Amino acid sequence: MMFKQLALFKTLFLLILLSFLSNTAIADVENGKKVAFDRTKGNCLACHVMDDGEMAGNIAPPLIVMKARFPDRAALKAQIWDATVKNSISMMPPFGKHHILTDGEIEDLLDYLYTL
Repeated sequence: MMFKQLALFKTLFLLILLSFLSNTAIADVENGKKVAFDRTKGNCLACHVMDDGEMAGNIAPPLIVMKARFPDRAALKAQIWDATVKNSISMMPPFGKHHILTDGEIEDLLDYLYTL
């Protein structure tokens, strides 16, 4: 009897945890989209074509198939943090280095970009 109750408790705990993690992940993606589309924050649309974007720029690569283009999340984060590390004449603002975005906002932005 005790083992059944313990197994039931474990199952219930895991379901609650998964539900919480799923809701948190969805919120991170939504926050990342807000950062990307916000003209005072990421402002990705100024230079990039992206899903659901209106009046997008065309001076930078389109933000599509991001998981295939950047399978290493750290590489994409480094690009957003400071694109001039790989390309000294990059026109992309160094969002992290110049504190345009917080680390949390960059993480949320990455979560959103990986849905594209």
